Amino acid sequence: MFILPPLETTLICFVTLAAISDLAWRRISNVLILSGLCCALALHLLHAPAAVPAVWLGGALSGFFAFLPLYLLRGMAAGDVKLMAMAGAFLGPCPALQAAAASVLIGGAMGLAIVIYRGRLRQALGNVAFLLTPLLWRAAGAPLKRVTLAPGASVGGMPYGLAIALGCLWLVLKR
Repeated sequence: MFILPPLETTLICFVTLAAISDLAWRRISNVLILSGLCCALALHLLHAPAAVPAVWLGGALSGFFAFLPLYLLRGMAAGDVKLMAMAGAFLGPCPALQAAAASVLIGGAMGLAIVIYRGRLRQALGNVAFLLTPLLWRAAGAPLKRVTLAPGASVGGMPYGLAIALGCLWLVLKR
């Protein structure tokens, strides 16, 4: 019989609730995030109090900073960044980065499937080319120009909480 430890079981419960919330309302509650952070802290204090700064805080910061650039580039909502920080608080620093990487891969596959399903692949590729062209020019030595997509140019958003939940589930089951 396969039984997950309390820390991993609680993490899976929280990210599942976040994914359901993101799918249903396109929002991840701050109360859910804060509750998860507090539960992770309590479980770490019960298991290994001396490791709390390294594991709980280090994991939360690793998860947060892994997704912060995507938020700053407006490719992700703040709730997704906070959810990854909460997951990191459960997992610790290195596993948080592994879960973030898995979430990015799963999210990329989900995003590709969504734009193909909506028939907007060509527009999505055009948007990516438009946004990356100034970076390529910068790599060639030209000054970097700030570019933004025109209003209505986006091919739509997606509930990234599901990708984070699946990334965390993959990591937990892989252990």
